[in-house]
Amino acid sequence: MVYLTRRLTFNAAHKLWVDDWSHDKNLEIFGKCANPNWHGHNYQLFITVKGHPDPLRGYVMDAKELKSLAKKLVVDKLDHSNLNLDVDFIPKGMQPTTENLAILIWQQLEAPIAEYGCRLHCIKLTETENIFCEYYGETF
Repeated sequence: MVYLTRRLTFNAAHKLWVDDWSHDKNLEIFGKCANPNWHGHNYQLFITVKGHPDPLRGYVMDAKELKSLAKKLVVDKLDHSNLNLDVDFIPKGMQPTTENLAILIWQQLEAPIAEYGCRLHCIKLTETENIFCEYYGETF
């Protein structure tokens, strides 16, 4: 099995907030992420696919095709957006955390990537230089 990873970037704003909580409780739980005027991140998205290289082309998946697919289905929708308001695949009311975004990105890419004869292996989403998450498609 061979694993291929493509990195893409996007910028987006969000706010973590629970309407049923007081302002003070939201600040206590979410800190700066509860800023009433939103805040933003420069995200890095790592998409890893796995499979066997095609005998003629030598690719698990053409990295340019992976980039094009990911831009169309995910990055173009997330880039310079308000994650709480603007993105059609983020359910209203869902906290736009790095963890939830990784799962939602997986859901957008899993089936289209399979059409290329390989499988999605991992979504790694970096929010800051110190915070990232990885999702491998497992359900709880």
